[in-house]
Amino acid sequence: MYFAALLARTEDGWEASDTELDDVETLSDLTDLAQEASVDEDTVLVYIEQEDAWFGILRVDGEEDPRIYVSDASAAARSSYGEILLTDELLGREPGAEDEIAALEELVGLDGTEDGEPDGSASSSATTTDRTTTRDADTDSDPDPDSHSASDSDSVPAGPIGELGILADFGLSEKDLLTLRTDALTEIADALGAADVLEAVR
Repeated sequence: MYFAALLARTEDGWEASDTELDDVETLSDLTDLAQEASVDEDTVLVYIEQEDAWFGILRVDGEEDPRIYVSDASAAARSSYGEILLTDELLGREPGAEDEIAALEELVGLDGTEDGEPDGSASSSATTTDRTTTRDADTDSDPDPDSHSASDSDSVPAGPIGELGILADFGLSEKDLLTLRTDALTEIADALGAADVLEAVR
């Protein structure tokens, strides 16, 4: 179960609203959503939480690049919304690296023969067929077709990732942020002085 909220700072304090993410597919979409809620290009925070798994914060200040914090990268990597926040830059990998890994994985099933080389013995062919059949059977029996393969999260570190000081200027230190777990929004709102406006939309 997901929960998302948006907090926008104004001259009179913070304004809060719950946020639908159905039309959000990329980080740019999420950034645009935050900027549209901005008042005089002031700070906007988007909070996303997957119950009992992870939470993430996107901070947008005017036209500046978004700042991101995710409480548990490996857990978020198994989530469609988490993947939006886990950019190549945040993970410290080259852009497109994930696509290259996927392309390499497609080569795993090749038998290694080149044009003109014999295909091997009949028993070898049978073994290959058996393996293919087993792999297909395993795929068909996957109880969760929407789940990501282990390779999707192998390169993603467990634990927090991103900008630890994302809310430091609002009174939530790096140490305080690291102690937060799921359902962290209440404590974040308390630090911002936005608990009352948040309660009105929850």
